[in-house]
Amino acid sequence: MCRWVGYFGSPIRLEELVYNTTHSLIEQSRSARQTSHLTNADGFGLGWYGTHETPGVYRSISPAWSNRNLQELAAQIESPLFLAHVRASTGTPVQETNCHPFRWGRWLFVHNGFVRDYARLRRDLLLAIDPRFFAAIEGTTDSELLFYLALTFGLDDEPLPALERMAGFVESTAQRFGIEDALQMTLGLSDGERLYAVRYASASEANSLYVSNDARDVQLLHPENERIQSFAAEDRAIVSEPLEELPGLWREVPAATAIVVQPGADDELAFTPAR
Repeated sequence: MCRWVGYFGSPIRLEELVYNTTHSLIEQSRSARQTSHLTNADGFGLGWYGTHETPGVYRSISPAWSNRNLQELAAQIESPLFLAHVRASTGTPVQETNCHPFRWGRWLFVHNGFVRDYARLRRDLLLAIDPRFFAAIEGTTDSELLFYLALTFGLDDEPLPALERMAGFVESTAQRFGIEDALQMTLGLSDGERLYAVRYASASEANSLYVSNDARDVQLLHPENERIQSFAAEDRAIVSEPLEELPGLWREVPAATAIVVQPGADDELAFTPAR
């Protein structure tokens, strides 16, 4: 499975999470720990919010650990909100248009998981996408299709209900084909104002997902750690697996749960596909 990182808070250089932790996203691209796909070498991508109206995106099909351009960009780009992803294909081609994150307007979207028997379901899922979005589909992945289904079901107006409608539609379509346990997903997405994450699976155990704990609580636990002491109160990371093995830093997101990281209090809500 893929691995991804999302960040919301005071501006930091992307390399702080992509490279500069003991189990960074780069390390996870070579040797992931909490997934059956230990190597995630089928491309990577960055999406970040800066000074432009729309977020920047950089994607490549090369393994993340060997891409010097990625290292240069991550050392230079500073952002208060970004998503980074390393890919392990579940069957679709290794090509740039299949690398995450996917972008529409202000939205960025990353996915770890699969739609079971995607080849059988793809036509029916594609035909459900609103014509406004259809021409923007560039790749062949189930992940990109989930994103455009979410947009079709109202992502701009009500993000979490739209994701629940998307998940419910995929599951009901799969049931018509006699396919059980259709959906496995952890999602990360943002509109530039908030960072959203979802951990959900139709029936099997959901893929791993973690969120960092309140920075002030972690600082009290580790007063000797200079890096932890530099965190601002609202700094949050959401990750496929912990970036540091530091007690108290990470909390596992429960299955069937959505997280909204935003200015002020964050939200943690039940995630229930809508049929």
